[in-house]
Amino acid sequence: MEIITAPHRDVRAEFDPSDELKGPIGKAVAKMRELGFYAHYGTWLVAGRPKVVLLDPKEAMDNLEEIKYFLWENHNIGIPENDELLNGVVTFGYLVRVYLQLLAEQISSKDELIGHFHEWMGGSCIPDLRREKVRMKIIFTTHATILGRYLAMNNPTFYNHLPFFEWENEAKRFGIETLARFERAAAQQSDIFTTVSDVTARECEFLLGRKPDIVLPNGINIKKFDVQHEVQNIHQEYKDEIHQFVMGHFFQSYGFNLDKTLYFFTSGRYEYVNKGFDLTLQALNILNERMKKANSEMTVVMFFITNKEVNSINADTLQSRGVMEEIRQTCDVIIKQVRDKLFYSMTANTQYLLPDLNKMVDDYWKLRLRRTIQSWKTENLPAAVTHDLIDVQNDDIIKYLDQSELKNREEDRVKIVYHPQFISPTNPLFGIEYSQFVRGCHLGIFPSYYEPWGYTPMECIASGVPAITCDLSGFGDFVLRTIPNHETSGVYVVRRSKQTDNVSADQLADFFLSYIHSSRRSRITMRNEVERCAENFDWKYLISHYLKAYSMASEKATKVV
Repeated sequence: MEIITAPHRDVRAEFDPSDELKGPIGKAVAKMRELGFYAHYGTWLVAGRPKVVLLDPKEAMDNLEEIKYFLWENHNIGIPENDELLNGVVTFGYLVRVYLQLLAEQISSKDELIGHFHEWMGGSCIPDLRREKVRMKIIFTTHATILGRYLAMNNPTFYNHLPFFEWENEAKRFGIETLARFERAAAQQSDIFTTVSDVTARECEFLLGRKPDIVLPNGINIKKFDVQHEVQNIHQEYKDEIHQFVMGHFFQSYGFNLDKTLYFFTSGRYEYVNKGFDLTLQALNILNERMKKANSEMTVVMFFITNKEVNSINADTLQSRGVMEEIRQTCDVIIKQVRDKLFYSMTANTQYLLPDLNKMVDDYWKLRLRRTIQSWKTENLPAAVTHDLIDVQNDDIIKYLDQSELKNREEDRVKIVYHPQFISPTNPLFGIEYSQFVRGCHLGIFPSYYEPWGYTPMECIASGVPAITCDLSGFGDFVLRTIPNHETSGVYVVRRSKQTDNVSADQLADFFLSYIHSSRRSRITMRNEVERCAENFDWKYLISHYLKAYSMASEKATKVV
């Protein structure tokens, strides 16, 4: 009896399996199973419904020691003991290599097989494919270099010193030598080597020892973000949801005019310098002082949405939200009571005068409302962080806030909300999707120091939300080169290349002020303009770069190593 393992439960909702093992792909799957490796074959339930083969690294764990031995013997790539990540990568790479060998055998001599591998983990099998002389053309795309990410986090002059780094010494210093060797081997042994931006292309030349043959910008599926000209209505709907959080978080201490409040945000993995959190905080500090000096009536609430280790949601934050919900429920009862009595009073009297509404509320509900509000109010300042962080003393955002004037005081025009968990519908503080949160905000801020491309600002724009990027990110560089008058379309690009952080922070603060001083009508117009601008990043246009890469691979003689 054949034992068939099921796909991982997270995959089942997106994968439609098939038992019809036809054509070269299906036949290679059948051969794979004959060798004792169960490959899942079917359709991925996304736009285009592509055929998919799923391989489980656990299927090759019995071969792990042999795989590691030959990686060292044939390619001088050593795998440390008991490294779960690398063990999974090399066993997956082994299965991919076996499958592609079988697939190549199913392809007629008149046809051509092109393998496009993304990132070092996906390309870990490239050295063996070359050694085995598998009949296929190989394209490798790195979306960021492993070494570049580490160097950028730890070297403030990263870009200026790129030509002078000794890749092997630096990789050993950061403990990523194996990863760097896999990436370097994939880049050098592919027929066509690509990356996602001109910014990263220069990095590849010096850290991977090969200049990319072509740049493949990342795109998005605009249809996924299409809301049929309802940008403003949807913005208002989800802005109201954010209002509820802000009231629960701040109004316990003091209130401010939500009609004159703007919501800014940044998001992404927690890389304090690489993601530009440091520059953003510096600019916000400048903005706060400028707004206070100008006696501005506006308020900016800035959200830092990232992912850090936490114990739980802060108890006071959660309790405040819970008590505010009790206040809401009491108000709903009072509203119903007043509505019913007012309706009766106005239809029964003949004087057409509005009665005293205060008398229409029972004393019980008046007392309950007053006591609930009294128990809720506090003289403490609103917390900057919503969760109890693990190792809070060493958190760079917290350290900056402690040293700056961003204290969430009533007189501060810039308020900070540091939410160290990604937003999801199960989050009790928001209860909405991240994409819905984005649509409810006014401005996305992404001035990354190291960002080979930058999906977050692009998704922000596709959601009809103006965004700030910078010229050190692949996306920002792409905007500068391809989108004329981008600022009028709600895409701002901060200059970080060849200038100090102080200068960039001042420029960023200027952008903030310009946006804050714009009228509500202008902001509505900009939301519509920025959504139209997003059309430039649709895959239907950017796919042409990929097609060119495939054509280049087809025309190029197979690389011999």
